[in-house]
Amino acid sequence: METQEISVEATGETVGEAKWAALRELERLRPGLDKAAVRFEVLSEGERGLLGVGFAPAKVVATVSANAVAAEPIDESGLAAEARALVTRIMDGIGVSGRIDVNEEDEVITVSCAGSDLGMLIGRHGQTIDAVQYLANAVMWRRHPEDRKEVVVDAAGYRERRRATLEQLALRAAQRALQSGERAELEPMTAIERKVIHVRLKEFDGVETSSDGTEPNRFVVIFPVD
Repeated sequence: METQEISVEATGETVGEAKWAALRELERLRPGLDKAAVRFEVLSEGERGLLGVGFAPAKVVATVSANAVAAEPIDESGLAAEARALVTRIMDGIGVSGRIDVNEEDEVITVSCAGSDLGMLIGRHGQTIDAVQYLANAVMWRRHPEDRKEVVVDAAGYRERRRATLEQLALRAAQRALQSGERAELEPMTAIERKVIHVRLKEFDGVETSSDGTEPNRFVVIFPVD
């Protein structure tokens, strides 16, 4: 039996906006569809023009199987549901679609994204996904200053690769601190990322670590000790 598919064409000022418009139309035609199953074809990336002259919109075609239905939602805490909704809203805002899975632990809520736009979500050197994670944590911090949990936003195993990068960064900074005899300050990081640094350098002879600054701009300091 041949699988039926639904396709829509949409335009926008950017490719992301065009994808967002196409996804909204697909959801109107097929409520409850699995966003991760949507395939996009970029027909035109558009032209911004000069002073409004020569502008051409971006154009995409979005296709999904008529049988692609999202899984039934599972029971989750209020914080987890809020984190899911928040990240979904941010992804919609930047024109990225996909399936979202949430895993909640004692101190962290991990929001994992799957779909066809993971490169767009991660961004160059992780800048986009870090910005999404930063925004999610800033909002949750403001809404729940007493009982909030760290929100980690992941896609295609990016955070594991990031962990390996952080460990290498920690080792280089520790060696620099030992050679110079001066403290080394790292970039602002989330609590989860700072923990990676602290744990990696816990057994590194000759240095100690601490966190400085205020959330959400706390950073790790590595300093040599006798």
